[in-house]
Amino acid sequence: MKNYRIFLAVAALGMASAATAQNLKSGYFTDGYQYRHDLNPAFANEQNYVAVPALGNLNVGLNSNIGVDNILFNVDGRTALFLNPNVSADEFLSGINDKNKISEDLKVQILGAGFKGFGGYNTIEINARQSLGIQLPGSILRLAKEGVQNQTYDISDLNASAVGYAEIALGHSRQITDKLRVGAKLKVLLGIANIDAEVTKGQITLGENSWTGVTNANLQASIKDLTFEMEKKMRGPEGEETEHEYVSGIDDSSWGVNGFGFAVDLGAEYEYDNNWKFSAALLDLGFIGWKTNFMASTNGDRTIDTDTYIFNIDDDEAHSFENEMDRFTEGLAALYELQDNGDQGGRTKALAATMNLGVEYTPDFYNKMSFGLLNSTRFAGKYSWTDFRLSANVAPCKIFSASANFSVNTYGTSMGWLLNFHPNGCSLFLGMDHTLGKLAKQGLPLSGKANISMGINIPFK
Repeated sequence: MKNYRIFLAVAALGMASAATAQNLKSGYFTDGYQYRHDLNPAFANEQNYVAVPALGNLNVGLNSNIGVDNILFNVDGRTALFLNPNVSADEFLSGINDKNKISEDLKVQILGAGFKGFGGYNTIEINARQSLGIQLPGSILRLAKEGVQNQTYDISDLNASAVGYAEIALGHSRQITDKLRVGAKLKVLLGIANIDAEVTKGQITLGENSWTGVTNANLQASIKDLTFEMEKKMRGPEGEETEHEYVSGIDDSSWGVNGFGFAVDLGAEYEYDNNWKFSAALLDLGFIGWKTNFMASTNGDRTIDTDTYIFNIDDDEAHSFENEMDRFTEGLAALYELQDNGDQGGRTKALAATMNLGVEYTPDFYNKMSFGLLNSTRFAGKYSWTDFRLSANVAPCKIFSASANFSVNTYGTSMGWLLNFHPNGCSLFLGMDHTLGKLAKQGLPLSGKANISMGINIPFK
């Protein structure tokens, strides 16, 4: 079904560059980690720094409540897809959720610096950012595994979204009172591409000798000079076929600036006493106005109701199983065929915002250690998530700090850590919010969760 290439194009936009951007939450309470200000703009560094171009702060993250081990299985010592007949339906479906979510995030800092001045601490960043979100109803996977059975499949809430843009960010934080520090960042955004695809209605009812399907699907693509790839097919009852043209993919486009927007980060930190600190931040409060909005749609509900397929066990008959399955597949494909509605003249879309709330405790018996609890919540509609992270942080000397943490989140549980060396002249950090477990042969994490952050910076007094 070539029409599924529309949804694959959304995934390709997200995966081609590795992802709302990922920041290392394991560093929120870690002293000496230069990029705490990306998690809360009120945070300041003791040192000035200049980032090594393109290597100062690299973040890549993948989250999913469905893992590779839910799709690939070991069958007689070999890796097999869930469609393999030796993988039972019960075994496969036990790991499938009603709504299977995947989010992938990437942030690459092109240039960056931080310095003291103007009564506080200042940061300058130029970043490339990209994110991908997919929501896949479990009924689609159930249909693929169980095949044709006499039942109804609800395949609505199939959604995919991807966005890529560049940002120029200027930040400033300062001490307001002895206990209160505040900060803000102003961001100028240059939009490169945005695709949103959704199936708002989808239902297939399979009977003994008939089936009925209803869908309502839309695609919006804000990419410079985009052209949809079109395909023509003959549709209709035998002898009454008519030519039908539909969108089968993205044919051509120009990758350049296609949108403009603004965003702000706001943050505060309050030191209650020598033991307790409280902090809060709202990140990516903003929007991008896209110049184009190419739309493809079913233009309302599309219904196919047919009783034309009757299976015959004789392969030579017109209604053989193979021929009828081809017709059935063609009918399913027609449900998702979109019409090219052209450029609708632009649109404005809000960024996915993130809220961070933190509380940190430093014990009297060893003030080089602290314990922190951080809640991070992403507000992104169908792709929203939340993360509660408990961490132990230590900074035994001026040039080294580290964190170890445990998280309970929308996608399950995970362990995170950060190692940070920051002497004058050269700073190195490496960390993960989701520590990698076993990997598939393809190098993908079996759990469906992964994150890595690293950077090389030049700190100075």
